[in-house]
Amino acid sequence: MTYPLISEYVEAVRNAEDNFDKLRDLRPVTDDNGNPVMTSGGFAVVFKMRDEKKDKLYAVKCFLKDQPNRAENYRMIAEELEFVSSSFLTKFQYFDNELFVDSANADGDEFPVLLMDWVEGTNLDQYIRQHLHDSYQLHLLAYQFSRLALWLMPQPFAHGDLKPDNIMVREDGTLVLIDYDGMFVPAMKGQKAQEMGSPDFRHPARTEETFNEHIDDFSLASILLSLRVIAEEPALLEKYGAADRLLFSEKDYRAIHDCQLLKDIFPSECPEVNTLVGLFIIALTQSDLSNVSFRLLSLERPKEPGVEIISTEVTVEDKMNAWTDEFGVKYSKDGKKLLRSTNRGLTNYTIKKGTRSICYCAFLECNSLLSVTIPDSVTSIGDRAFDCCDSLLSITIPDSVTSIGYGAFRSCESLQSVTIPDSVTRIGNNAFEDCSSLQSVTIPDSVTSIGDEAFSGCSSLQSVTILDSETSIGGGAFYGCESLQSVTIPDSVTSIGDHAFESCWSLQSVTIPDSVTSIGNYAFEHCSSLQSVIISHKTYDKLKVNLQWYFSMIKPSKIKFTD
Repeated sequence: MTYPLISEYVEAVRNAEDNFDKLRDLRPVTDDNGNPVMTSGGFAVVFKMRDEKKDKLYAVKCFLKDQPNRAENYRMIAEELEFVSSSFLTKFQYFDNELFVDSANADGDEFPVLLMDWVEGTNLDQYIRQHLHDSYQLHLLAYQFSRLALWLMPQPFAHGDLKPDNIMVREDGTLVLIDYDGMFVPAMKGQKAQEMGSPDFRHPARTEETFNEHIDDFSLASILLSLRVIAEEPALLEKYGAADRLLFSEKDYRAIHDCQLLKDIFPSECPEVNTLVGLFIIALTQSDLSNVSFRLLSLERPKEPGVEIISTEVTVEDKMNAWTDEFGVKYSKDGKKLLRSTNRGLTNYTIKKGTRSICYCAFLECNSLLSVTIPDSVTSIGDRAFDCCDSLLSITIPDSVTSIGYGAFRSCESLQSVTIPDSVTRIGNNAFEDCSSLQSVTIPDSVTSIGDEAFSGCSSLQSVTILDSETSIGGGAFYGCESLQSVTIPDSVTSIGDHAFESCWSLQSVTIPDSVTSIGNYAFEHCSSLQSVIISHKTYDKLKVNLQWYFSMIKPSKIKFTD
């Protein structure tokens, strides 16, 4: 049977409501250009779809090549897995003659599809490369795969095509298997394999006749060994790895005695690696692991590292051992520090997961930078980290960050919004100075001090909400915020620095809480629209000075007492 081209499937899916039979509530999820989100391989194309009624995401697999007995095989797989409840599998349904496709070359116009729950995440290979400098995540990934192996190996069925592309890592780090075309279930005993699997992950002696519950054993041993070794020595992936595979290749399996990789990793100072090498050799020489305990695949769960505050200073050692990603951004050897962007034309950037600190002047004068995504591993944003990024439109600071350094976002003239999380305890001097497009800001309870000139020159800032934790407002903190109309000073504040609200021309009223014990010189000078100052007699007496000095000679009649 001849199947449609990918382009013909795309056109059919665009008009899903007209072309699907039982699945007519599905609609394609599209990208920024309006094209259906999809992935394709040699045998199928998979579309990301949304059920309009259920508001649920699905993956719809459309086939490009014929496979004998496909419908019957999927019926047997579905019957075997019907009562198997596991997070390692995703639910699916096979629909024959489901999708109408107007195809010039295919046989017929109605074709089967496979409906699967959508798995949000990345495939195993991508995940490894994204976290190559995060030791904890690599060890955790190896552990999660050992959990999968411990579950899968004693089952009466087998996946049949274990490889990184068919193993998805969810956002929480757990694993799920996809693509069940090559699966073996007991009802298929005596059949030949429809899929042989990738040569870099299957046993070198496997043939179509080798089709039973043990066809995954060798793949499990090879992948688990590779993951554990990469976690121990990430540099080996660059030395021995390649696209679409991990460390070992088909050539290594066929000439294991000459395999330099095996000589490099065995014997190891890590007992788990030595055990896994032994299982790998048994699986290679005996074709499966039926004669050993599957419990030998078990790895110890890595201990989660505590919150580590990494310095934002760039040392000589950092510079000597730095590595540069594909976007021209330099990181420290261990990937915990983002040192500096050497690419001044950078427009959109996602900081690597596992990064702990964004260092001093990391993106200084990256004038083309429009957006940056900061992962929740970052704890510190260093001095002048985004200084003069005058195209930066918005920034979301994750709730892992505890401090925002001096001048961190100074002169980000296009910055319109910023979210400061509850984790931040200090906003450094000049942190948002001259962010002339910033319109509003909420400073959370966690912040105990607002640095000098922190928001000075934010000429578009109209409102400021300071929650109940700040004890001091630094000198010139809101100097020149000429659009600021209102400010709420909580009763946790004890001091207001010199020039704190000077030249806030639109400020109309201010309430001084009883907690304030000092107000700096010229704190409200040139606030020409100020109509009232609300203060208690107690606070007025405590300050023991003429408030007109602070409020630029405001008329005594404008001072209102609360008691």
